[in-house]
Amino acid sequence: MNKPKYKRVMLKLSGEALQGSLDYGISVDVLSQFGQEIEDAVSLGVQIGIVIGGGNIYRGVSNSPDGIDKVTGDQMGMLATVINALALQNALENRGVFTRLLSAIKMEEIAEPFIRRRAIRHLEKGRVVIFGAGTGNPYFTTDTAAALRAVEIEADVIIKGTRVDGVYDADPEKDPKANMFTSLTYLDVLKRGLRVMDLTAITLCQENNLPIVVMNMNERGNLTKLLLGETLGTRVAHTI
Repeated sequence: MNKPKYKRVMLKLSGEALQGSLDYGISVDVLSQFGQEIEDAVSLGVQIGIVIGGGNIYRGVSNSPDGIDKVTGDQMGMLATVINALALQNALENRGVFTRLLSAIKMEEIAEPFIRRRAIRHLEKGRVVIFGAGTGNPYFTTDTAAALRAVEIEADVIIKGTRVDGVYDADPEKDPKANMFTSLTYLDVLKRGLRVMDLTAITLCQENNLPIVVMNMNERGNLTKLLLGETLGTRVAHTI
């Protein structure tokens, strides 16, 4: 077996990815696929942290006529990430993958509180660590949570799993002539306004020299290929 390129990674998944073809909610098929991909990655000996968004759940109530304010909406979104994290945790443990769910918001009956040293220890023991509830603060996205936790656990890279092959100069699902970048610098992303991750997350990665790889998570085997060193998707770093 080839030696993995990375020892410890942070996998960022969007909540929308979990809904598959549904209007909102969790697709059992997508959940099973993600579980298989992560199980394969764990079998390589790679330590994996995961941050997952909550857009598939929160978006279902975001058009409330009551007018939900920003802080309350963000708090609802944090809870939605925990729902998704629990679903992913269950899918992984059904496959025999040991996991721990750590939450930025205290909810001891459901998840352990986030403690940096504890998270690292879980990873060293081969457990997949799922980080729920974002940063625990409103106004910060799960992109920023992924960047922050990745820096804290000293991950080698952030892998952002999407439903397209990488970062494009236009929406590839709408523009068939859109061109994909194979590599970008952090400054390229900021100057071009490319939708890789939000500005806070990109800046945090830039300041800590943490590379980002954006790739298609829906393509079977892509995560394993990337971890084994195959060139996939778009890499964002200090230099091209």
